[in-house]
Amino acid sequence: MALPKIQPYSMPVAADLPQNRVAWTPDPNRAVLLIHDMQQYFLNAFTLGDSPVNELLTHIRALREQCRKLGMPVVYTAQPDGQTPEERGLLLDFWGEGINDHPELKHVVPELAPEEGDIVLTKWRYSGFRKTNLAEIMQESGRDQLIVTGIYAHIGCLMTACEAFMQDIQPFFVADAVADFSLENHQMAITYAAQRCAVTLTTERVLTYLAPAQSQAEEGSSFNIEKIREQVAGLLNEAPESITDEEDLINDRGLDSIRIMSFVEQWRREGVEVTFVELAERPNLASWWQLIASRLRVPVPNLDYFGR
Repeated sequence: MALPKIQPYSMPVAADLPQNRVAWTPDPNRAVLLIHDMQQYFLNAFTLGDSPVNELLTHIRALREQCRKLGMPVVYTAQPDGQTPEERGLLLDFWGEGINDHPELKHVVPELAPEEGDIVLTKWRYSGFRKTNLAEIMQESGRDQLIVTGIYAHIGCLMTACEAFMQDIQPFFVADAVADFSLENHQMAITYAAQRCAVTLTTERVLTYLAPAQSQAEEGSSFNIEKIREQVAGLLNEAPESITDEEDLINDRGLDSIRIMSFVEQWRREGVEVTFVELAERPNLASWWQLIASRLRVPVPNLDYFGR
């Protein structure tokens, strides 16, 4: 019942990601970074020094450093050694003694070792919320978004994302900052997340959301046309620069009513009142930005460029 030996496989890239059903975006004032079970015991199942481990470590490290710079909470989960049969529960039937057999491997890998100020939770079940105070930590800090990274994608990472969703916490499943038993398991996890409980996106996309968010806050407005472009691109898994201001997002990009409605709900939560009909009548970035700007009563730049 030991962990399987995991063969190298290529880490998914942006082009491999499924379409998301919702348009949530990570916000450094709302999000917590979760580094899930990155213990040596679990990592040793992979071929170290090869894909997907190389990308996994690099991407989690980049996200951790950016989150720390922004003052965002960084939370680790780690399974303990020395578990009694009662503590291990049904995990014993599926996975045997686990770390009990290798207590020297219980520590988080050195490349990602927790630092002062990070939170380390002892984890007892697949979900990072079971038998921990993760939900309380998030509630007390006023956080309602969870950026999920770590291993294994289709087990603990996915179960944690599902439970976050069921507690009205928006999960972000970072497709190239998780890893799994196989590419098939990995792809299954990110597809399920995108279709049922989370937004699936790349490390690069998360960093683009987090990095400009601070400067936008300093400028006094969290909305501009580039943010809208990023949100649309994230939902369609397209490069932001490939989406022009005037193209028809319904007919040219296949944006459906469910995804348009997700923008309505997202922007309302951010204080912008728009309706589905308003967005569907003029489904292009230029029109949407003009509509949002009018509701926010902020100047709309480059009106001549938009042809208004």
